[in-house]
Amino acid sequence: MPDYLYPILGAVLGLVIGSFLATIVSRWPEGKSVVSGRSRCDSCNQPLHARDLVPVLSYIARSGKCAYCGAAIKSDHLLIELSAGLIGGLALFAVPGMAGLWGAIFGWLLLTLAALDAQHHWLPDRLTLSLAATGLVSSLFIENPDILSRLVGGVTGFLTLFLIGWGYHKLRGREGLGGGDPKLLGAIGCWLGWSALPLVILGAALAGLLAALMMRMRGQVVMADSMLPLGGFMAIVAFPLWIIQTMTGGILL
Repeated sequence: MPDYLYPILGAVLGLVIGSFLATIVSRWPEGKSVVSGRSRCDSCNQPLHARDLVPVLSYIARSGKCAYCGAAIKSDHLLIELSAGLIGGLALFAVPGMAGLWGAIFGWLLLTLAALDAQHHWLPDRLTLSLAATGLVSSLFIENPDILSRLVGGVTGFLTLFLIGWGYHKLRGREGLGGGDPKLLGAIGCWLGWSALPLVILGAALAGLLAALMMRMRGQVVMADSMLPLGGFMAIVAFPLWIIQTMTGGILL
C-alpha cells in the first residue's frame, strides 16, 4: 500500500475507535458496561440505531441534537472522535505500517486517560497498566527507545512522582498528587524511555500553567489547592513527544 494512504487509513480507523473511547469515558465512571447494551440518548434514553452512531457525520447531520427528543448532544463525544482520528492520522503519517499503528494505540490510550482525568479526576489502574504493557510490547516493533530504557523509564517515572507526592503529604499534611499520576508517568516511561521524562513533566507543568491562566481569564478562582488534571496534561504532552522521538530516530534533545 502506498505510504500516503496510511494516514488516511489511520484517521478513519481513529474516528471509529474514537466513538468507542467516548463511550468508555461516558459510561465507565458511572459503573455501566462499555461492551454490552445498546447506546442510548442521555436525555430521553431512546436506543440509538446504526445511522445515529456514524462517527462525526451523525453529529453534523443532526446538528448536534438527538434525533428523537431534540436534546443537545454533549460535544465531548465529537471532540474525542475527532481527536482519535487526528491521532491515528498523525501516527501513521510519522511511521507508516505496524510501528505507526502501535503509536496510534499509545495516543488512543492517552486520549482516554486524559478525558477521564479532565472530567472525573480518575486514572483507572486498568488503563494505566495497559498503557505500560503495550509500551513494553511495542519495543518489538519500534526500535527506539530500547527495552532497557523503557524499563528504567517505567520505574523512574513512577518513583519520581510517588516520592514527590509522599514528600508533599509529609510537609503539608494533605494530598498534592493523585494516586494515578505516578503510575501514568511510569507507563509513559515504558513508551518514551527514561530520557524523555523531564520533557513530559516540563510540558505538563507548562500546560497546567496555561490552563490556570485561561481559568483566571474566564473569571474562575484558581487557588493553591485547586484541582488540575496533571495526568491529563502529561497525556497530552506525551503523544507529540512520541511523534518527535519517532521521526528523529529517538532524539528529543
